[in-house]
Amino acid sequence: MSDEEWKEYAKGLLKAEIARKNLSLIDVARKLEAMGISESPQNISNKINRGTFGAIFMLQILKAVGCKEIRL
Repeated sequence: MSDEEWKEYAKGLLKAEIARKNLSLIDVARKLEAMGISESPQNISNKINRGTFGAIFMLQILKAVGCKEIRL
């Protein structure tokens, strides 16, 4: 896969997990805030849509939305 395809894959994975939990980005921002992580809904959207976020951000989002398992 090309780098662009990897970006799309990572972006899709996060978007799918957020949608699967039926959460808005406002909900995700609130859940992150409860974990002590300050991210605005717009900032979350920008990072996800770029697809170039780091592993830490990805894990924080997955933890915040209650994802227990990832299937690749």
